[in-house]
Amino acid sequence: MSLELESVETGAARVKRPPDGALRRFFDANRAAVGTFAVFVVMIGLFMFASPRVFLSWPIYNSVLVTLPVALCLVTPLVFIVTVGEIDLSFPATMGFAAWIFALIVQAGYNPVLAILGAVVMGMALGLGVGALVVIANLSSLIATLGMNFMLRGFIMIITQGKSIALLSLMDSTTGSVLSGQIAGFPVQIFWALGFVVFAALLFNRHRFGARVKAVGDNPDSAGQMGISVNQVRIATFVFMGLGAALAGIFTTMVNYTWWPTTGDGYLLPAIASVFVGGTPTWGGVGTIVGGAFGALIVSFIQSGVVAAGLSGFYVQFFNGLIIILALLGHRWNQKRYR
Repeated sequence: MSLELESVETGAARVKRPPDGALRRFFDANRAAVGTFAVFVVMIGLFMFASPRVFLSWPIYNSVLVTLPVALCLVTPLVFIVTVGEIDLSFPATMGFAAWIFALIVQAGYNPVLAILGAVVMGMALGLGVGALVVIANLSSLIATLGMNFMLRGFIMIITQGKSIALLSLMDSTTGSVLSGQIAGFPVQIFWALGFVVFAALLFNRHRFGARVKAVGDNPDSAGQMGISVNQVRIATFVFMGLGAALAGIFTTMVNYTWWPTTGDGYLLPAIASVFVGGTPTWGGVGTIVGGAFGALIVSFIQSGVVAAGLSGFYVQFFNGLIIILALLGHRWNQKRYR
């Protein structure tokens, strides 16, 4: 009888434990993203304390949401790149080049939808070229992509002579309203960017491509023995980076109704910082899309928060560097749990 009662009590305990176990498994599986979100909440709390007049009103958040989609479109595919064990420093120039194609097609009088398709194709083609340099030519991704960034930006400057392209016709177009209008007081581009983040998260966590990216980043030799085409996966991540850079270029051009030859230049370090702050470590095989999105949110708010707190803009670089160092230290301390 005592054994039966004990088994019944044990069974009841097992019935009660799964919610706690499920919650714990959730936190273990999303440790990086949850940690990054906690950092964001603390940061916003500090900014509210330092400057309540600014951070308790809507305009500051609206201004961040206008530019955040550009960062999300860059950070999300960059997580794939870092997870596969590579790095891409050419995406700012790819962003500017794809946006240039978009601007040229619109300026020529064609439908903006055709211009979007042209920009996306160009971005992916450039990503394919960068991937071929790294994978087929067997060049260091750090050096090859840095060289491509300088070369593409120099080509843009040579051809355009540093002149911008005004696209005022987009202001009254349906495409302009759909991509850069307002919905219930929110900039519509944030919803497009969130859709891209959700797509990337599903691709990363629920699709075999994401599993292959992680396998290649963790151990390319073992991935090859499992039948995975390592080179194709590595190139595909660069193509996806080109797609994200093209979308980012389109969004920033649609918001300003102007294309600038320097489009994309200011996003190199913030995008890379967002990836590492978001919880994607440097050693490959592990990454988090949601964490990267929160990282982009943190980096986007730093500049506004620092200025609103009464500090000079010189502090922005200091805090960007600080959060990168702290993030890397956190990854190193948490490395065993990641593994």
